[in-house]
Amino acid sequence: MARKLVGLCACTMGLAHTFMAAEALEKAAKEKGYDVKVETQGSDGIKNKLTSDDIAQADIIIHSVAITPEGMDRFEGYEIYEVELRELIKNPKGVLEEIEEDLGFK
Repeated sequence: MARKLVGLCACTMGLAHTFMAAEALEKAAKEKGYDVKVETQGSDGIKNKLTSDDIAQADIIIHSVAITPEGMDRFEGYEIYEVELRELIKNPKGVLEEIEEDLGFK
């Protein structure tokens, strides 16, 4: 059974970086065999919104945000990995490997 990863990406303008980070995370997570869902909060509103079930079932939760996103209360009580947008865009595989190491995943 595949591990689940959810992410939330949002940048100040809600344009390029939000979607570049989301795309990079999705691609890297799929390559590593994760079931992945990434919510974006951009200039076009909230897309691919994470449900409480998505969050509860996730093995990894990543926030890559440069603003305070809407609906942060959904994540209360969960361990969240905060990653800079530019880091996620530049090195998504490395980010995931660091998190996996931290969690003791093989």
